[in-house]
Amino acid sequence: MGNYNSSSPESFILVGFSDWPQLQVFLFVTILIFYSLTIFGNTTIIALARLDLRLHTPMYFFLSNLSFLDLCYTTSTVPQLLINLHGLDRTISYGGCVAQLYIFLALGSTECLILVVMAFDRYAAVCRPLHYTTIMHPLLCQALAIISWVGGLVNSLIQISLMVTMPLCGRRLNHFFCEMPVFLKLACEDTEGTEAKMFVARVVIVAIPAVLILGSYAQIARAVLKVKSTAGRRKAFGTCGSHLLVVFLFYGSAIYTYLQPKGSYSESDGKFVALFYTIITPMLNPLIYTLRNKDVKGALWKVLGKGTDSG
Repeated sequence: MGNYNSSSPESFILVGFSDWPQLQVFLFVTILIFYSLTIFGNTTIIALARLDLRLHTPMYFFLSNLSFLDLCYTTSTVPQLLINLHGLDRTISYGGCVAQLYIFLALGSTECLILVVMAFDRYAAVCRPLHYTTIMHPLLCQALAIISWVGGLVNSLIQISLMVTMPLCGRRLNHFFCEMPVFLKLACEDTEGTEAKMFVARVVIVAIPAVLILGSYAQIARAVLKVKSTAGRRKAFGTCGSHLLVVFLFYGSAIYTYLQPKGSYSESDGKFVALFYTIITPMLNPLIYTLRNKDVKGALWKVLGKGTDSG
C-alpha cells in the first residue's frame, strides 16, 4: 500500500452503510427528513431571536449561536452521506477529507465551548439574579461567543496539524464521513506520541467543559433547593432543564467517540453513534428549547400572526 499523506492527493472510499444494503433506502429517506427538520427548526430559532425584541437577551443570543452551529455542523456531513447512500459516489479526495475533518472538528469544539457559556449564563440567571444584567453585559456575551468560535477553530487546527504529519496506508474509510477515530486507523506506523497529544487536546475541549458545566449545575441545584416557593423552583428547573438535556445528548456521544482508546473504538458502532450527534441531536435542539419555552412559543405565534401585538 502507498502512503497517503499531505503530499499524496489520493482519494478515499467512504464505506458508509454499504455493509447494510437493506437499510440504505430507509436511512436515505429518514435522514433526508431529519435534515430538512434540522434546517427548518434551527433557522426558525435564529429568525425568531432576531425578529422578536423579547428574545434579545443573552440566553437567546447564545441559543442563536448554537442553532447556527447545528446548521453548519449537520451540513458538513449530511449531504455527503445522502450522496453515499444513493450510491452515486463513495469517494472523497484527500484534500476534501481533511477539509471536512477540520470543519467538523472546529464546529464540534465550538459547540462544546458554547454549551459551557450557556451554562454560565444559566448560573448567573439563577444564582445571581439581582446582578444578572450587569454580569451578562452584551459586550461580555459577544466576547464569550467570539472566544468560543476562536477556541474551536484553534483546537481543530492543532489536531489537524498533528494528523497530517502521519503517513496513512489504504484508501478505505469505514464511515460515512471523515472522522478522526476512523482516519487514525489508517496510520501506517506507531503514532502513540501524536495520538497522546491529540488526546490531550480532546480532553481540554471535551472533558474540561463537561466538568465546568456539571459544576455550574451543581451550584444551580443548590440555589434552587434553597428557594421556598414551589413555583419558583419549577421555573428555575424549567429554565435550566432544556440546556442540561442538550448537554447530555451532545457530550454523551462526544465522550464515547473521542475519549476512548483507538484500539477499543468500534467502527460499526461509531457510525450509528455519529448518526445520533450529527443528525438527531441538531434536529432535537430546537424542539427541546421551543416545546419547553413560553417565550419562544410566544414569539413564534406572534410571527405567525396569532399572537398579540403587545410586547
